[in-house]
Amino acid sequence: MVLAFASVSVAGMAQSETPELKYSVATNSFWSNWFVQANVAYMAFYSDQEKGFDLPKSPFKDFRGNVSPSIAIGKWFTPGFGLRTKATGIWGRSIISDDASTNAMKFMNIQEQAMFNLSNMLCGYSDTRVWNFIPYAGVGFIRNFDENVNGHGGSLGVLNTFRLSRKLALNLDLSFNISDDDVEGVNAGHTVYGKSLSAADRYFAAEVGLTFNLGKATWNKTPDVDAIKALHQSQIDALNAQLADANAENDRLNNLIKNHKCPEGKTVTVKEVAAAPVSVFFNLGRSNIASRKDLQNVSELAEMAKANNSKLVVTGYADSKTGSADFNKTLSEKRANTVADELVKMGVSRDNIEVVAKGGVDTLTPISYNRRATVEIK
Repeated sequence: MVLAFASVSVAGMAQSETPELKYSVATNSFWSNWFVQANVAYMAFYSDQEKGFDLPKSPFKDFRGNVSPSIAIGKWFTPGFGLRTKATGIWGRSIISDDASTNAMKFMNIQEQAMFNLSNMLCGYSDTRVWNFIPYAGVGFIRNFDENVNGHGGSLGVLNTFRLSRKLALNLDLSFNISDDDVEGVNAGHTVYGKSLSAADRYFAAEVGLTFNLGKATWNKTPDVDAIKALHQSQIDALNAQLADANAENDRLNNLIKNHKCPEGKTVTVKEVAAAPVSVFFNLGRSNIASRKDLQNVSELAEMAKANNSKLVVTGYADSKTGSADFNKTLSEKRANTVADELVKMGVSRDNIEVVAKGGVDTLTPISYNRRATVEIK
């Protein structure tokens, strides 16, 4: 039933939501993306020990259903995956008759649940999405306080959240819960009307409540390295055009000198090199290159430098919003040396490479674009 509901809901979501631009996000700190939830749950109980009594199956019968509070605390580790610890209970039903007062039971169901935000996983993360569709599965234990009995439990469910603000969302939580031991106090193997009981008790729950996001509740974007590379590719194209013009002018001048009739004429070679800096980008706190595609542009610049015996300057940067000044200085130097090592592999002499570490800067927007190293001809 949960899988069928998930299929219909995801299809509806895909039709009703405006397509959004997908992008990568950076992992937040341990203290980010925590939340607490407070719900009111209506639960309908079904017991193995009611076999043979032919009781009505409607979940809205007084002897079968009850209302209880539900609370949870959890954390999203990525936009698509999170964990929560959830406690539901106080007032339940032990289905042994069609009398609500006779069936009254005090219990607690505590579970650890793994959640999967399919809205973010399938449609891309958005911090302004109104509806998030979140299936989950959990395990834990159930305690019957009246009978002093404990039992292991499991659950499958779907959490729907509806954004009210950056800090607040409305919950609609539907779940199926089962215990592997009879929490109503009847042991496995007990017989009713000649039928052996499996001691499996179940209840369905529908919950409504609120989610409160604690601290930072969104995710930082990371640079789209391919998009940045495309931006710098236009600079490379412009550089290649200038170089082609310079070579054409060099050939024209050489032809003029070679064809000059004056006996003292000499052959002169004219070299002109104009180069814009090429950027290589890195992920947060890392000194290994985020995308090897960036090295294609670096390779072209290296060939130009070797052909003209030019020196190259590699300048490393870090973003000033994260990390201390000393850490960013060291990180920017590591990034510059990483690119310098790649230039050496491309055949550039280490003596022709100058390494500069600028530390943390905020010259580019967004701030994550400053996690880079640049290469330029000196």
